[in-house]
Amino acid sequence: MTEITGDITGDTTGTLDEALERLHSSGPERLGHLTNHAPMAVEALASRGQAGAVHRWLDLYAPRLEEFPAGREPVTAGNWREALGDPRRAADWIAYFTREVGERPWRDVLAEWWPRLLPGMYGGSTHPVIRVGHAVRTLLATAPDAVPTDPRRTELAHGLGYWAARHRTVGGIAVRQGPTDPTDPAAALDAVVPIANPSSGEFSELLGRVTALPVWAASVTDPDEARARLADLVRAATHRYATHGHGEETMLVHAATAPNAVLRTLPALPRHLWAPSLAASWTASAAVTAMYAPDAPVDYKAPGTFTAEEVVERALAHGDEHVIKLTDTALDVGDERALAAALRAIEISAPLV
Repeated sequence: MTEITGDITGDTTGTLDEALERLHSSGPERLGHLTNHAPMAVEALASRGQAGAVHRWLDLYAPRLEEFPAGREPVTAGNWREALGDPRRAADWIAYFTREVGERPWRDVLAEWWPRLLPGMYGGSTHPVIRVGHAVRTLLATAPDAVPTDPRRTELAHGLGYWAARHRTVGGIAVRQGPTDPTDPAAALDAVVPIANPSSGEFSELLGRVTALPVWAASVTDPDEARARLADLVRAATHRYATHGHGEETMLVHAATAPNAVLRTLPALPRHLWAPSLAASWTASAAVTAMYAPDAPVDYKAPGTFTAEEVVERALAHGDEHVIKLTDTALDVGDERALAAALRAIEISAPLV
């Protein structure tokens, strides 16, 4: 299989910090439930060598942004449980985490809150954990002897705050399909049974219809094995998009990008949190697969001779935020079939206009 070289180049121009500062006056959502994808997309573009296009892309996306919401009541160490999962408290949560990352090392804040937030990674269509994953990648790219910039720390605060406000668990998935635990995550995703009538209902309502998922990697406890299996899951979900993405070209992106956000975050977390992170990621990827699986796959088409850089440029020209983020994940996977998934997303998704 051909390996695709899509190295992370980062941004040394200051453009990403400028874009994040510009975006932090906007809310994490619009119209009460649609996610603001701009912070994730600009981080992906800057990380893939497209910092020069960030502000032009943001100008196109800007009409979708809304003002930052008003606060209601400060979140504190004593009352945070009451505010967890209340989207009306998004501004309160973001203010709380902004104070936290301003006063403490960001890794300490992340390690404290990750196990609290992880069971609720399914809220907001998994976008909050994806935003956190992009923020952490940027922070990890900071030189070990350097202090992360304020915009990058603040972006983590916005991601964590959005996650806390949209925190939603899936405790209703109590019955598991099948007696086996296949090593191959592709086989496990193939075994997911689609829900009935997936075309009716928003993400949160469809999620409530997912009551059974295959068992996969449930016995993994070793941190290194958990990280390896999570990388396998990201690869399988990305590959699957090339043949199954037409089931719902936007939402099925999250079957790959949500677990990849977790994978990107693992190096910043204590190792004992890696195995629980794998379990939550599997549930998210499999649930999205159940909610949006097509009636039948299409035949796989090899992508041809495109380079990683050419695919990034095509994704940028297309402009859709989910296309950009799937392309970013595909380059993390780094093989021919992943690149084909990115090109498939470009083909079937509506462009940003």
